[in-house]
Amino acid sequence: MTEIFEAIKESAKQIKSIIELGDSSKSDSSNSTGDTQLKLDIASDIVIEEIFGKISSVKQIVSEEKDEIFTINPEGKYLIAYDPLDGSSLVDVNLSVGTIYGIYENEFNGKNLKASAYIVYGPNVDLVFCDGTASKLYRLRNNEFVFLKDLKLQNTGLFVATGSTQQCWYPHHKKMVDDMFESGYKLRYSGGMVPDLHQILVKGGGLFSYPGASDKPKGKLRQLFEVFPFALVFECAGGGAIDGQERVLNVPTTHIHDTSPCFFGSLKELEFVKQAYNG
Repeated sequence: MTEIFEAIKESAKQIKSIIELGDSSKSDSSNSTGDTQLKLDIASDIVIEEIFGKISSVKQIVSEEKDEIFTINPEGKYLIAYDPLDGSSLVDVNLSVGTIYGIYENEFNGKNLKASAYIVYGPNVDLVFCDGTASKLYRLRNNEFVFLKDLKLQNTGLFVATGSTQQCWYPHHKKMVDDMFESGYKLRYSGGMVPDLHQILVKGGGLFSYPGASDKPKGKLRQLFEVFPFALVFECAGGGAIDGQERVLNVPTTHIHDTSPCFFGSLKELEFVKQAYNG
């Protein structure tokens, strides 16, 4: 696991340079789900693929930008699923973006997730690594990642970040969000999953949601690349992640690009969700 952590740190440094010096325009290609790729997406994907391709303990890798799994070393132990540049469309307006990693064994599913990590590229470059027991925050200083602290969520928070198209929300979800605002919660939503979830973690609590809705009943966020890695981070920080009722890491995966409704937060906020989604 140590060499994987070092690979994540090295890829973060290279992607930081790509963002600072790279081209944020669209490419002529699309990813596996039909989204037009930015040139930054492609460049970041290449960096990660090249770095992890040299690690003997990695058996397979799969990128959100690809539609197939690549075998690195048949004798390897770990399976890596990654989103090379989540929220890349925010780069041209100078908002924070990120990279997400899920580290699995045996099969790509939530029950086999052993560790996860994400990087935020913003005013600071922050890296959070979760080994299944603790979620540790590091910050890039003088080209080295320095440990800052373990992330710990309080029982409740102040912020709500809620995605998907509001016109397509189901009535029970809309009522839940409205009730939370009426009780004093504040909206904090940039449209980037990584910075929005990072804010809740660093500030100590709140709720991020990307629900199932009439246009996307199974949500939009992908299990292997986005939902599961953050679920582990939140659980190890003293919070949790559910699909509305159940622990999201127990949701089965049938395809590498499966999506799931997801709610990440501190414990009190997750109780709000369960009450709203009961039945």
